[in-house]
Amino acid sequence: MQKKILAGAEIKGLSLWLPKQGIIAIADLHLGMEEEFRKKGALIPEFNFKETMQKIALIFEKTGAVKTLVICGDLKHEFGTISPQEWNEVIDFLRYCQKHCKRIVLLKGNHDSILGPLAHWEGLKVQEEFWLEKERMLFTHGDKIPASAEFKKAKAIVMGHEHPAVTIREGAKAEKFKCFLKGKFAGKTLVVLPSFNSFNEGSDVLKESPLSPFLEKGLEEFEAWVLEGNESYYFGKLKNLS
Repeated sequence: MQKKILAGAEIKGLSLWLPKQGIIAIADLHLGMEEEFRKKGALIPEFNFKETMQKIALIFEKTGAVKTLVICGDLKHEFGTISPQEWNEVIDFLRYCQKHCKRIVLLKGNHDSILGPLAHWEGLKVQEEFWLEKERMLFTHGDKIPASAEFKKAKAIVMGHEHPAVTIREGAKAEKFKCFLKGKFAGKTLVVLPSFNSFNEGSDVLKESPLSPFLEKGLEEFEAWVLEGNESYYFGKLKNLS
């Protein structure tokens, strides 16, 4: 039997699904990023939004009745502005999700410094954290260590930001895959969500320096659930994959 990443939680595609609470958590969509690449002279096709919509639709279909969608940061891509592409894609994404869940929680990522106007347009607000009191579970982006009272008493943290991936080798062939990570931080269980973005598989956590302060120590003891298509596979501790 596939090892569960958390008691009462399941991996559904690129999301973490808490069926009892009706909560889906995703992270790092980076909608509208093609426009920034075009500004820098790189002509790349627009496909991230289309694939994002396909992936979220499949998750809603698999999970059924969703009460809350938690977006753990970096819904949009550009740092200091809202591009026309971002405006259109973020609004379309949020409106679609509002038809399939009762509530959307927008957590602020490091790319979301001016997400507020987009959120306000849809009657939403941007917040730093989302807290489940009974489960003592905190959802955050992961680019900084929270200073809140909820963080101090949390038993489990769910975050994004890192875009975790691992490279799996088979003979001369090597391929990088998105993955979920689970480990410990300050005595708390830490779950790192993969990027929902389709442009690349993410950062190889075995080769690249961590982006998040949560992952600066003890990363080799983290466990990985590797994603291929819509399926996840438990690969054990990272130290055994290096």
